[in-house]
Amino acid sequence: MHYRALLFILFLSLFLCVNAEEKERLTSADYMKAERFLSWNLTDKIFNGSVSPHWIDDNRFWYRNRFDKGHEFKYVDPGAGTRQRAFDHERLASALSEVADDTYEPYKLPFTQFEYIDEGRSIQFRVRGDEWRCDIQNYTCNGPYEPGPAVPNSVLSPDGRYAAYIQEYNLWVRDHESGEDIQLTTDGEKYYGYGTDSQGWTRSDRPILLWSPDSRKIATYQLDERDVGKMPLIEMHEGRPELHYWPYALPGDTVVPLHERVVIHIDEPRVQRLDMEPDQQRTSNCCGLTRNGDWGDIEWSEDSNNLAFVSTSRDYKEVKLRVANPNTGEVRTVYEERAKTFFESNLTSRGKPNWRVFHERNEFIWFTRRDGWGHLYLHDLNTGEKKNRITSGAWNVVDVLHIDEGNRMLYFTAVGKEDDRDPYYRHLYRIRFDGSRLTKLSQEDADHTISVSPSGTYFVDSYSTFDEPPISVVRRQDGRVVVGLEEADITPLEEIKWQAPVPFTAKARDGVRDVYGVIFKPSDFNPEKKYPIINSIYPGPQVGSVGTRSFSVTGRGQAQALAELGFIVVQIDATGTPLRSKSFHTDWYGNMGDNGLEDQVAAMRQLADRYSWIDLDRVGIYGHSGGGYATAGAMLHFPEFFNVGVSSAGNHDNRGYTFYWGEKYQGLLEQKPDGSDNYENQANHLLAENLKGKLLITYGTMDSNVHPNMTHLLINELIKHNKDFDVMVFPNRGHGYFNEPYNIRITWDYFVRHLLGKESPAGHKISR
Repeated sequence: MHYRALLFILFLSLFLCVNAEEKERLTSADYMKAERFLSWNLTDKIFNGSVSPHWIDDNRFWYRNRFDKGHEFKYVDPGAGTRQRAFDHERLASALSEVADDTYEPYKLPFTQFEYIDEGRSIQFRVRGDEWRCDIQNYTCNGPYEPGPAVPNSVLSPDGRYAAYIQEYNLWVRDHESGEDIQLTTDGEKYYGYGTDSQGWTRSDRPILLWSPDSRKIATYQLDERDVGKMPLIEMHEGRPELHYWPYALPGDTVVPLHERVVIHIDEPRVQRLDMEPDQQRTSNCCGLTRNGDWGDIEWSEDSNNLAFVSTSRDYKEVKLRVANPNTGEVRTVYEERAKTFFESNLTSRGKPNWRVFHERNEFIWFTRRDGWGHLYLHDLNTGEKKNRITSGAWNVVDVLHIDEGNRMLYFTAVGKEDDRDPYYRHLYRIRFDGSRLTKLSQEDADHTISVSPSGTYFVDSYSTFDEPPISVVRRQDGRVVVGLEEADITPLEEIKWQAPVPFTAKARDGVRDVYGVIFKPSDFNPEKKYPIINSIYPGPQVGSVGTRSFSVTGRGQAQALAELGFIVVQIDATGTPLRSKSFHTDWYGNMGDNGLEDQVAAMRQLADRYSWIDLDRVGIYGHSGGGYATAGAMLHFPEFFNVGVSSAGNHDNRGYTFYWGEKYQGLLEQKPDGSDNYENQANHLLAENLKGKLLITYGTMDSNVHPNMTHLLINELIKHNKDFDVMVFPNRGHGYFNEPYNIRITWDYFVRHLLGKESPAGHKISR
């Protein structure tokens, strides 16, 4: 009896183990449930949610709106206080279908943009590369027409007559009136071309330049990168692979790209070189040389007789406002400022620098954080001396949107001004040049996205929060709403049990400063359960993990979809990120390996103390690019806290990343007497021996932004230290593979297996 009983118990145990294993496997249905919350599956589930004005003239505009029937085009005249459909969609669809070799539905028209012609009586648009014109009074359509001789990768002059482009390293223009192509420069050569957009980490064939208002002059540069070190990549092919290489400067390089500033006069033509030393390839704030397609940190006077620009030193600590005579090349330095860490002229990534010059009034407005916060000052253009402070307080100006010189009033957005509100919410304000009459123009307790009309008379304001969808209106200069535009409808989101992330506040590592973040929960969240927690990280320093405070259906990093698999996902804007005080932003200047990770850990511990459903015995982290760098860093700096990480395309040692990045946030590379340098504290591969948890590393073999070499250094050191880890290589991918379905799937699989403790569905394919 004893023997039989023992056999029975053994059989029962095996049976239960097998069934337990089956219960611990997620199914494709579970993954498909999560897929519903991927970004591309949510775009059709919000109506009336986006207003992007296309300005017709100084004040009127049209926009394309998604509603329950499809898309409609709306026309707005703020002066008249009216909003209506831009045309009769039914009649236009019928007229276009009649002459085109296709059938079109009214709210599924085959174009997303159009242009008013014939004084608004007709519209012009393109369908599959062909041009069509439709009379919107009689509703007749004509076409297709072959588009005019557009010049690829060109920059149009303000009057539309000229298109400037690069050919064989020289600058040319096409005169649309005569059809003539005119060569403006003749001495351009490889790696020493005019208007060249080659910034190492990013490149394009479109020239970087700025036309004068009268369309007779071009401000640009001749880029000298002849002896800059080259960066190689190998593109996979059947048979022999193909080698690519291009100039890519690294921190500490003795030779880096330099701008030789010039003004090109169209009529002669002639090249006037500015009388100054070559400029560093820098903009006075992050990142790149262009802003919305235009060259940043440079502006013409209205009469085209003066050119103002800012020169930024290689270490980003010194900036100089200069004014040049475009006819003689004479350059005058008007004002200089030096920062201990790095200077910023706008606190947002790719934000337009917040300085403005008023040549006729001999004044300029300057943005600085000299007192620890980002504010505006009025200066004398002749002497550079400060005339008066314009804004002040423990808050930051974000964007100067419009300046009314006549009334000496400027309009801007700012954060942190309202004590009782989220310090990241942007609000619209106006103030006089003398600092008086500061007025808040957007009253709603929300984040405000503002677009100003060309005249500055009206502002399109779309405001929202994490859980309150957008409302869009048109405001006058006094803040009064003159036209209501759209109120978003998220009923389709609610039908699939979508829920907004939950904002929270915690203390940073010092226990004093506040850090802000959001929590993503699964739609079937049960507060009685224990959930693994995953940190979705992007450390900055130019942005943070959370990103926008406006309404978003997905969150950065597809966070909501990941949470749906049974995780709590958090995003936290730690120290080292912008839009707070200067000391907060520069907290770990010179030690990029810090990445705000100690703040992340501190905040996650506080959340676990606050909520019993967070399991700190199962902690994950993931991120891409800087987030990939921070993820690997988290696994190596805090191996006892983080159990599982997925690190993609990380710049794991900024000695191998573009020089503009490390030299701004780490400082210039300096060798020490013992052979080490001041960049060692940020190199992940030097900490490889610390790895204890599960780490998946991914990279693209053609990543021209974050070169794979940095990842290979980390992999090699992990091998040297006999560490267990996983690698996924994405052949022929550049930097942007993060949202590829396969990458998302292997990320999910990794966390499901190693953090959730379950098996993933074998071979599941995410659809896109």
